[in-house]
Amino acid sequence: MTKHIFVTGGVVSSLGKGLTAASIGCLLENAGLNVRMQKLDPYINVDPGTMNPYQHGEVYVLDDGSEMDLDLGHYERFTNAPLTADCNYTTGKIYSAVISKERAGEYLGQTVQVIPHITDEIKAAIDKLSAPDVDVVITEIGGTVGDIESLPFLEAIRQYSLEQPKGDCLFVHLTLLVYLTASGELKTKPTQQSVGRLREIGIQPDILICRTEKPMTEAMARKISLFCNVRPEAVIEEQDVAHTIYELPLMLKAQGLPKLIGEGLNLQLGDPDVSAWERIVDTVIGTTKEVEIAVAGKYIELHDAYKSIYEAMAHAGIANGVRIKLRKLSSDDITPENASKLLSGVDGILVPGGFGGRGIEGKVAAVQFARENGVPYLGLCYGLQMAVIEYARNVCGLEGASSMEIDPETAHPVICLLDEQQRITDKGGTMRLGAQTTKLTAGRARDAYGTEHITERHRHRYEFNNAYREQLGAAGMAFTGIDSDKDLVEIVEVPGHPWFVAVQYHPEFKSKPTASHPLFREFVKASRAFADGTLGADGEKSNAPEHAPHGEGR
Repeated sequence: MTKHIFVTGGVVSSLGKGLTAASIGCLLENAGLNVRMQKLDPYINVDPGTMNPYQHGEVYVLDDGSEMDLDLGHYERFTNAPLTADCNYTTGKIYSAVISKERAGEYLGQTVQVIPHITDEIKAAIDKLSAPDVDVVITEIGGTVGDIESLPFLEAIRQYSLEQPKGDCLFVHLTLLVYLTASGELKTKPTQQSVGRLREIGIQPDILICRTEKPMTEAMARKISLFCNVRPEAVIEEQDVAHTIYELPLMLKAQGLPKLIGEGLNLQLGDPDVSAWERIVDTVIGTTKEVEIAVAGKYIELHDAYKSIYEAMAHAGIANGVRIKLRKLSSDDITPENASKLLSGVDGILVPGGFGGRGIEGKVAAVQFARENGVPYLGLCYGLQMAVIEYARNVCGLEGASSMEIDPETAHPVICLLDEQQRITDKGGTMRLGAQTTKLTAGRARDAYGTEHITERHRHRYEFNNAYREQLGAAGMAFTGIDSDKDLVEIVEVPGHPWFVAVQYHPEFKSKPTASHPLFREFVKASRAFADGTLGADGEKSNAPEHAPHGEGR
């Protein structure tokens, strides 16, 4: 039968439950198990798709078009576990399902209550990942112990563990050891109280993972063990990583976590092969060459708003043997007058996705600087639309060219609403979402991918207006990627530029530390050549090492 690990958190939010759960999945996979990953979120939104990035960070999109919590990005980067809509449930999604059943009369006149109906629906969601070929399902519970919103989920996993055979469920609790700078001490009381709240609910953690800035002493581990009713050897230290988050699986392995999980779930685990992760960490530590990339976006203040992009940049740095230095620029602050000052000295420019009109002129100015100065450019989703607008205005002379999203009355709507979006009024889950196939023609993108057909994930409502394809093409813009089913422009390039590629999709979602996405890899390779002064009109002539094709190397 499928075993289950439940990961909970206490004391404060943003402790890193997602990274910890992903690292556990990584270790179990590399010990030979077939793993599935899942996140249960307590917010009432059906999914994060309608949330402002300042509220919840990026929206992570799966192949099936599901808009998911950003922690699922960690799951995909650390494991090979397939992710679907069943891998992320929210309070809103659970309640919607229960209410739909009640309206259909499926409860046969019962009074519908949190217990058992809501908790039964949560347990059914957990069971959806169980299968004969799945060894372990790792389910992360969002929020912190003590949050009123999380109570139904905690109650559900308490019930679930009692309904499974003994030894088939394991509880891992992540908590914080608070460091007081004034006294120079680590304090265990918040951890004790967090575990106490969990035990009041009826859940006794089997393994306690303690986030800490400073090393934990043996005496402190014994004290936590005594007051939290957890075996001393099951009190694990998770100290802040020194160089990269990809050290975390190595750290947890060194602490003996795989052995504890094997004992707790009655599994015969081999020694996890983490050699690939050791090579990644060694590369990061040993790298001294630096490449500076400017990211011109709307949500620069919040790192998680572009989490997958920053990780994809890090992966490309690892693949090219360079350290990525990010120059984060708010597009609100960039103007045609100050763009050269703000962007001076960067080795590459990236414009990420986004919505709405705020900051678009700054993005257009960043694109213009990259195009006119031969700086490597990568545009993602909105970054393609800004590249098209800039080219239409400054190369084709189409004054006021814009997107109908920003200016519905523009004289030159080079970006327009997708036909399939014309009559849609709801916002959630209604965009062009998920995996779509693109046919590539000769250009930088095809050189990067090394194939004629690709599948990438989308999340957008607006597209390149085909009425302007001939005019922009005649002026030199190349359309090197087309959705052959819908005749939509997916990739644009500027052939006379050393490296200028913009895509309508989100390649960052398919990048891994063990297999950098080809577009990010080649963008950073070109940026490295630009930094070295070896990037000419024909592209990069750097000595960056060759790498395995995308998808290999795990």
